[in-house]
Amino acid sequence: MQKLPITLYRNEQIRELDRIAIHEYGIAGFELMSRAGNVLFQQLTRLCPNAQSVAVFCGTGNNAGDGYIVANLLLNAGLSVCVYSVANSCQLKGDALTAYQHYTAAQGKVIHYQTKVKLTADVIVDALFGSGLNKAVTGLYANAIATINQSGAFVLAVDIPSGLNADTGNVMGVAVKANATVTFIGLNQGLFTGQAADYCGDIIYESLAVPDAVFTMQVPSAVRVIHQPLPRRLRYTHKGSYGHVLIIGGELGYLGAARLAAEAALRVGTGLVSVATRSSHAGLMTINRPELMCHGVETGEQLMPLLAKASVIAIGTGLGQSDWAIELLITAVLATQKPLIIDADALNLLACNPITNSNWILTPHPAEAARLLHCTTTDIQQDRFAAVSALQAKYHGVAILKGSGSLIASNKTLAVSNTGNAGMASGGMGDVLTGVLAGLVAQGLSLEQAAQQGVFLHGLAADKAALADGERGLLASDLMPYLRRGME
Repeated sequence: MQKLPITLYRNEQIRELDRIAIHEYGIAGFELMSRAGNVLFQQLTRLCPNAQSVAVFCGTGNNAGDGYIVANLLLNAGLSVCVYSVANSCQLKGDALTAYQHYTAAQGKVIHYQTKVKLTADVIVDALFGSGLNKAVTGLYANAIATINQSGAFVLAVDIPSGLNADTGNVMGVAVKANATVTFIGLNQGLFTGQAADYCGDIIYESLAVPDAVFTMQVPSAVRVIHQPLPRRLRYTHKGSYGHVLIIGGELGYLGAARLAAEAALRVGTGLVSVATRSSHAGLMTINRPELMCHGVETGEQLMPLLAKASVIAIGTGLGQSDWAIELLITAVLATQKPLIIDADALNLLACNPITNSNWILTPHPAEAARLLHCTTTDIQQDRFAAVSALQAKYHGVAILKGSGSLIASNKTLAVSNTGNAGMASGGMGDVLTGVLAGLVAQGLSLEQAAQQGVFLHGLAADKAALADGERGLLASDLMPYLRRGME
């Protein structure tokens, strides 16, 4: 599989990169378009070597120009090609018009798209909209997208699946569901979060031989997280060399959450893990995991000796919002100067008592993020990049916005992780992540490093577990052996 760049950009930045390449480095716009068309041709023939017929759906912008160029190349290669133009060709201009003229001069077939078209092509090329779409798709375009999605053909999207917002990853009313997306010059940040995972298919990148110097003129809006293994351990070490995690949680009836977090911290290599939980739970937690040190804690005062011994404190897993939970969080944990991982009900309590702290990681899912920012879940999902940035700005430290394409924001970097799968939509997954994060901080990673690598490794473990036994029915505890292997 192709290694993609780690740098991501907003759409306006990619447009600027395109402008710089053309006007400051002298690469003609039609030359870039021709390069894009050639890449599309190469990828289509690679992905679908036995295809005999291709339908190309074109709109009116430069994206359509790419479509006409690949159509011309396919025609010259002897394939049966038909371009369906959803707009009148008289609306084409500039390089896109030139590409159209070259295609029609070669006797290429263009049909003005109408509703109820029955497609029989082996492959469909989606060149309807480029990455600049900023409003909902309606009318004939929406109908064309529905036709593409219902065709059963292999769908190759040009730059971005039509109907997908390039900055947020949201569907603008309706969007093409592609098997593969070929994107050029810069990677749009919206390709990697939100709904994009269900629409992009495999993402293929091509710089179009734009000089490296062009990319130095734009600061990336975000980066993709890549795995960075921890240093190999020296033999001359001991358990005290790898930190001491304290997990606080497990209100009555919620023992499992704290137990999952605690084992996850051990599985990523923490030297020692203690758990502070309800007294009635303390003896139960070690029954099948004797390596844990479990303590019955009923007051903030009883928690103090455990806080003093810990390298990092994680609170919220199965914590609840009772007076017990409030006392442990507000009077004890938030008074410490040690690194904190704040999850689940600790986040909900924080939403009611907002403070800032530069020494914590917040781990909300969209509903918890909405409570922290006093908005709706819909608001959060409308622009996940903006939401996670707002969380970090309001509460400081490092903020993680969980979900498809989890986002991690510090005061320096905005990152996105693309490991993980739909099987993770089950109880306890967030508790495991909390333990992973705490374990990495305990071993010396900075909060930012731990957040990025923790989210990545958590999703990677789920991917490996799903590969072994499938996504459906995946349990949080199924990740444990794969967490351990992912650390190597």
